[in-house]
Amino acid sequence: MLGLPLRYSEPVFRPPSEADSLILQLTLGCSWNRCTFCAMYRTKEFRVRPLDEVLAEIRDVAPTMTGVRRVFLADGDALAAPREVLEVVLREIRARIPSVLRVGIYGDSRSILRSGVEGLRALSDLGLGIVYFGVESGDQETLRAVRKGATRERQLEACQVVRSAGLKLSVMVLLGLAGVAGSERHARATGRFLVEAAPTYSAALTVTPVPGTELHEAVASGRLELPDRWGMVQELEWMLQAMEGYRGPFHANHASNYVPLKLRLPRDREAAIAGLRAVLAARDESLLRPEWARGL
Repeated sequence: MLGLPLRYSEPVFRPPSEADSLILQLTLGCSWNRCTFCAMYRTKEFRVRPLDEVLAEIRDVAPTMTGVRRVFLADGDALAAPREVLEVVLREIRARIPSVLRVGIYGDSRSILRSGVEGLRALSDLGLGIVYFGVESGDQETLRAVRKGATRERQLEACQVVRSAGLKLSVMVLLGLAGVAGSERHARATGRFLVEAAPTYSAALTVTPVPGTELHEAVASGRLELPDRWGMVQELEWMLQAMEGYRGPFHANHASNYVPLKLRLPRDREAAIAGLRAVLAARDESLLRPEWARGL
């Protein structure tokens, strides 16, 4: 909903599942902003917007928001805002837009662990319903290489904190992130991580080198070789192999993926693995999403 009287600082990003949500920018930029693959917030310096501005925007748009069911608090890692600010904003949303059933937010391991179970429970009581967490990989070596700024153990702990607080947790991982050399290690470790983390929802996207990022420079210079389209499909198959015991929705239907999948595990796991193996055996490009249809 970008045509509203809101003072957005572009670019504005939100999860695909928040397409129909009212987007409120509580923070600008990303509190970490050092990952080698991400250019989403390179043009912004992280800061928390003045509280009076955010509250004024909520009051301004409230009369036109009758019937709106969801709000998403942007930008990247808005959970890094001070807890007292988050609480005031959530109270204002509840008071001004009573039709809202759920508020969503991006969080990373630092902000999640800083909030803790009790802090997140307090936010849940005020309407926060889901935390979106870009885990990227369950492989420690890959996390270090892409400067994620957190260990596998810390990311797993963060997932457990969100679930213990009674919030829904949606995690995202990236196919291809470790390059050809670390492909199988990254894929299998990430699948095992998802089983341990037990998020409410999980999704796999395919890494795309974005100009201006260190990942793009590494690929362009030949220092890093990314898997080709078949290698990306193979990673997805390896990941699913390692996800025995996972329960819940697992999506790989983002526009960046070569073989779109929308699965409920464990029900669909074996059939999906068999289907991916058939695609790999056939090497028929008509079975893949064409390059022109792929994108971030």
